[in-house]
Amino acid sequence: MSHAIALAGRRLPIDRPGAPPGQLAFDALGTPLAEVTFVVVDLETTGQAPGAAAITEIGAVKVRGGEVLGEFQTLVNPGVPIPPMITVLTGITTAMVLPAPRIDAALAAFLEFAGFHSGAVLVAHNARFDVSFLRAASSELGHPWPGPVVVDTLALARRALSRDEVPNFKLATLARVFAAATAPDHRALSDARATTDVLHRLLERLAPLGLSHLEDLRTITDPVPATRRRKSTLADGIPHGPGVYQFIGPAGEVLYVGTATDLRSRVRSYFTAAEKRARIGEMVDLAVEVRAIPCANVLEAQVREVRLIDSCDPPYNRRSRRPARRPWIRLTDEPYPRLSIVRSLPVSELDAAWGPFGSHRQATAALEALEDHLPLRSCSRRLPRLAPQSARSCMAAEIGSCPAPCVGAIDVERYAVHAEAARTVLAGSVEDLVAHLHGRIAALSGSLRYEDALEVRERLRSVLVGAARAERLRAWARLPELVAARPVADGWDLVLARHGRFAGSVHLEPGGDPAAALAALHATAEHVEASGIVGSAATAEETEILIRWYEASGTRLVELAGPAPPIALPVRGAHRWDLPPSG
Repeated sequence: MSHAIALAGRRLPIDRPGAPPGQLAFDALGTPLAEVTFVVVDLETTGQAPGAAAITEIGAVKVRGGEVLGEFQTLVNPGVPIPPMITVLTGITTAMVLPAPRIDAALAAFLEFAGFHSGAVLVAHNARFDVSFLRAASSELGHPWPGPVVVDTLALARRALSRDEVPNFKLATLARVFAAATAPDHRALSDARATTDVLHRLLERLAPLGLSHLEDLRTITDPVPATRRRKSTLADGIPHGPGVYQFIGPAGEVLYVGTATDLRSRVRSYFTAAEKRARIGEMVDLAVEVRAIPCANVLEAQVREVRLIDSCDPPYNRRSRRPARRPWIRLTDEPYPRLSIVRSLPVSELDAAWGPFGSHRQATAALEALEDHLPLRSCSRRLPRLAPQSARSCMAAEIGSCPAPCVGAIDVERYAVHAEAARTVLAGSVEDLVAHLHGRIAALSGSLRYEDALEVRERLRSVLVGAARAERLRAWARLPELVAARPVADGWDLVLARHGRFAGSVHLEPGGDPAAALAALHATAEHVEASGIVGSAATAEETEILIRWYEASGTRLVELAGPAPPIALPVRGAHRWDLPPSG
C-alpha cells in the first residue's frame, strides 16, 4: 500500500499569551477545543461530483492541542484515466495512480487513521465537497459512514473575516493571509497541512466571540449577534453539575430562572445559535449577570427552579408562574350546589375537586364538559331551599339544560342526587364522562362538524388534565413524611418529602451506612407543617416533580411515617387515558 503515516511531534504556532507552551488558552467548558482531536482532510478527485468522478488522493493531518499527532497520505487508483485538466491542476498522472490502492483499501486505512468513532472531528475547506465523496465511497462499498462532527474552515472564514481583509475565501488566499507554514498546491497532504494552519488562525480570530469549546464550534457560523456572543463571559465561573441559574437585569431584577443538569453548558448555550427563541434572545440581550445555585442532584434543582419562579415572578418565564393562583373546579356549599372555578381550595375539599388547571380557559372547558354531562344548575346566584313565587325560569331551564331549582322544578332532596353524582365524578370516577365525550366527538366528526368536534376534544383534554392531577395530589399532599432512595452512578440518593414538599436529600456513597445517612437526612430536612389550603405547603407543580421522582424505575420506599392514606389512583380515574393532542 502506498499510503504513509508519520507520527510527528511538530507543534503548530497557536500558543496564546499567558498559556503554557503548546497549549490553547481556552476555558474548560463542555469539550475544550484544546482537548478535541481534529482530523483535517483534503481530497483530490477526477471531477466535481461523486458518482461521476472518483477520489485520486487522500491527505489528512491529525492534530490536538496544537500538536500534530500524525499525518496520512495515499494516492488512490480510480480505475479510470486521469483527465488531462486534472493532471494540469494537481500534477497527478494516470501512471502515478496505477500502482496505488483502490478506494476500498485506501478508505479503510484512512478511517482507521482518523478514529472518528472515538470522537475525532473532521475538518475540511469547503467540507461539503470532501464529505460528499467520502460518504459516497462508503455507501458504494457498503460501509456505514461514521458521521463525525464536521467543521468547515470556509464557513469559519466567512464568519471571522470581512471582504476588507480578504478578497475571497479560497484556501490559497487564507493560507497567504495567515502566513501558513505550507502553501496549498492542489496535492492532498499539502492542502491538509495548509488547512490545519488556517483552522488554528481562525480559532484565534473567533475566540473573542466566545469560541472556546466544541459545542461553540458547532454553532459559531450561525447568525448570532456579536454583542450576544461576547456576553458568553457571563458564564465564566459557573460550575458544571446540576443546579438553577438566574439571568439578572440591569436593575438587579430576576429576568429568567432555569434549571440544568450541567449549569455551565446550559448557560453557555444561550449565547449561541442553539437558542432560537426570540423572547429569550431579548432577555439575554438585557441581562448583565448570571447567578448559579449548584444543587446536589437534578431533583433539588427542579424544585428550586419552581420555588424561585414562584417567589421572583420573572417576566421572561411563562411556565410555573403564580402557581398559588391556578384554578380548581369544585361544588359550592349551598342547598343547590353548582360547579365553580376557584383560586384557593381547602385540603378538606380535595377529595371532590379537579385541578389545578394551567389556565382559567382550561378550567372553563372542563367545567362546561361536566355541566353538559350532569343535570346541575349553571346560574351563579345563591338559591334558597324554597323558590319564591315570583321566581322566573331562565333560558337554560326553558331549553331543558337546567333542572331549574330556581322556580321549584326540583326540590333539595332530588337535586342532592345529582350533586352526589357530580361529587363522584370529581372524586375520580370519570369513565362515564370520558365515554360521553368520546361519543360526542365521534358523532360530530361523522356529521362533518369538525370544528365542533375539536372543541369537544379540547374539553376532553381539559377534563383529563384536571382530574388526573387531582388524583395524584390527593394522597401525596396529606403524607406527613415519606423517604425513598434511588440508585445513581455513585451510590444512592435519599429524598424526604413532607406533605408533598421536598424537605431534603442526602447522598449515600457505596459502602456507606444507610442508617447514618437516614439519620442525617432527618436531622437536616426542612420542617413542614400540614396546611389547610392546597398548595400552601407545596405547589402542585413541586409535588408532581416529587411524584415523578418517586415513581421512576428503581426507586425504593425506605420509610413512611404517620397515619398516612394509601398512595393509590382510582380504578376508573383519568390516569387510565392518554391525553388527546392539543389544538
